[in-house]
Amino acid sequence: MEPRQALSVAEERGLDLVEVAPNAQPPVCRIMDYGKYLYQQNKKAQEAKKNQKVIQIKEVKFRPKIDEHDYEFKKNHIIRFLKEENKVKATVMFRGREVTHSEIGTQILTRLQQELGDLASIEKHPKLEGYSMTMILTPKNK
Repeated sequence: MEPRQALSVAEERGLDLVEVAPNAQPPVCRIMDYGKYLYQQNKKAQEAKKNQKVIQIKEVKFRPKIDEHDYEFKKNHIIRFLKEENKVKATVMFRGREVTHSEIGTQILTRLQQELGDLASIEKHPKLEGYSMTMILTPKNK
């Protein structure tokens, strides 16, 4: 159909002439309500955005000389974060010469790993970076 003829048909129906494939030979156009089309595309995008889950990384910091009660308290926070399906970054922070006893940090993180074995899997194993040792836990799929 000629472009002028298609444009007149679209105007008769009160619709728009929209070019769909400009690189095709001949170019492909469609007669449609362009405002309604944009509205529907926007609604689809909003619906897709509403259904997606955003995963956050929560950080819990430990010290090498942590007391048992403090350890349990922070472990319960990690359990809550994992049940909310967030990733958890467990960090053992060293000060000064404490870093020479990095095995204490490894013990804390491996103990945490063993106690949370049914809830979490390890994304990143314990690694000493500067004055802190970190480990990333992810919730296990149900």
